[in-house]
Amino acid sequence: MASLFKLQERNTSVQKEIVAGITTFLAMSYILAVNPGMLSQTGMSAGGVFTATALASGITTIIMAFLANLPVALAPGMGLNAFFTYTVCMGMGYSWQIALTAVFLEGILFIILSLFNVREAIIKAIPANMKKAVAVGIGLFITIIGLNDGGIVSSSTGTIIGFGDIHQGAALVAIIGLVITTILFVLNVPGSILIGIIVTTIIGAFVPATRDPVTNTITSFVTSHPAKGWSPVSLPSAPIFCKFDFSKVISLEFFTVFFTFLFVDIFDTVGTLMGIAEQSNLMDDKGNIIKVKQALLTDAIGTVLGACLGTSTVTSYVESSAGIAAGGRTGLTSLTTGILFLLALFLGPLFLLVPSAATAPALIIVGFLMMKSVCAIDFKDPTEGIPAFITIIVMPFAYSIAEGISWGIISYVICKTVKGKFKDITVVTWVLFAVFIIRYILKYCL
Repeated sequence: MASLFKLQERNTSVQKEIVAGITTFLAMSYILAVNPGMLSQTGMSAGGVFTATALASGITTIIMAFLANLPVALAPGMGLNAFFTYTVCMGMGYSWQIALTAVFLEGILFIILSLFNVREAIIKAIPANMKKAVAVGIGLFITIIGLNDGGIVSSSTGTIIGFGDIHQGAALVAIIGLVITTILFVLNVPGSILIGIIVTTIIGAFVPATRDPVTNTITSFVTSHPAKGWSPVSLPSAPIFCKFDFSKVISLEFFTVFFTFLFVDIFDTVGTLMGIAEQSNLMDDKGNIIKVKQALLTDAIGTVLGACLGTSTVTSYVESSAGIAAGGRTGLTSLTTGILFLLALFLGPLFLLVPSAATAPALIIVGFLMMKSVCAIDFKDPTEGIPAFITIIVMPFAYSIAEGISWGIISYVICKTVKGKFKDITVVTWVLFAVFIIRYILKYCL
C-alpha cells in the first residue's frame, strides 16, 4: 500500500487513509437516499437508481484511486440530478431515457476534452487568486449545505435565511454533534471528524425527528421482498442498463439540455478539484494540481458509466474535503470510499442509518478548514480582490460552484480590462469569458 499509493511521499499512513475514506463516505452517503428519491419522480425505478448510484459511485471512485492517486470521491452530482428531474423531464417534458442520452453524450465529449487537455487548460488558465477564492467559496458552500442539512438554518423563518428550530430534533442533534466534533478536533484526536459522525449518529438514534422519511423509503425498496423487521443486509435491485433514446438528439432543445449538463459538470469538477488540491496541498511547484488529467478523465468515465447504469451525471464531490480534513492524501482514501459504496449495495439499511444531522458537523468543520486560503488572496489590488470576492460569495448564495467560477471570470476580465492590465488575461481566460457571456445571453435573453 505504501509503495502503490506513495504514502510516505505524502506524509500519511494506511490508518489515516482508511479513516479518511470512511469519513468521506459517511459525509456523502446521503446521495444513496436522495438520488433515487429524486430521479424516481421521472418514472425511473427507485431501486434501479439506488443500485446505479452505488455502483457508479463505487467503481468510479476506485478508478480515481488507481488512475490519479487522489483522495477524491465521485457520485451523481447534486444540482445535476435536480436539473435532470425537474427541468429536463418534468419541465421540458422529455422522457428520462432522453435525459440519460444527454448525460451519456456529454460524458463521451468529456472524455475527448480530457484526452486533448482542454479541461486541464481551463484549470491552468484560472488566475492564482481566483483558485484560492474557489477553495474559500467551496468552504462556505459546504458550510451552508451542512447547516441546512442539519436543520440549524432554514429559509422558512420569515427572512431570507435564519436559525431553524434549534432547541429540538435534528437541529439540536447537529449542534451537539458540532460541539463534540469541535472539541475532538481542537484536542487533535485522530479521526475526530469520523468519531464525531459516529457519536452524533448514536445520539440521533434517540431523537425521532432526525430520521429522514426518504431513508425509510430507501430501506424498503432496496430489499427484494417486504421486510418483516429491520435488517442491515438487503439485496439490490437490477440497474437500469443502457436505456437510451436518440430520437431527439438533433434539436435545439436537446442541445440546450446537453450544453447545460456539459457546462455545469465541467466547472463543478474544475472548482472541486481546485478547492481540494488547495486544501490538501496536492499541487506541484507551478501551482498546478498533480495528476489533474487523470482526475478529469476519471470524472468523464464516471459520467458515461453512470448513464449506462441509469443515473444522472457522476462528478467529483466536494464532500471529499471531509476525508482530506481527516488526513486523506492519496488514492487509498478513494479506494476505501469506493469499496464502501459497493458494500452499500448489500448494506444499504445499515449505512442509511446515518442521518444528515450527523454529517452536518463534519461539513461545517471542513468549511472552517477551507477558509484558510482567504489569507493568501491579494485584496489590496481591486482587480484581483473584487473577482475573488465575487467568486466567494456567489458559490454559497447561488448554490453552485459553476456559477461562482463563471461570475468570477467575468468580473476578472472586466476589472483587468478597465485597468488596462491586458497582459494578466490569458487567451484561455478570454475564451472562458466569451463562453460565459454567450451562455448567459442564451439563458436569459433568448
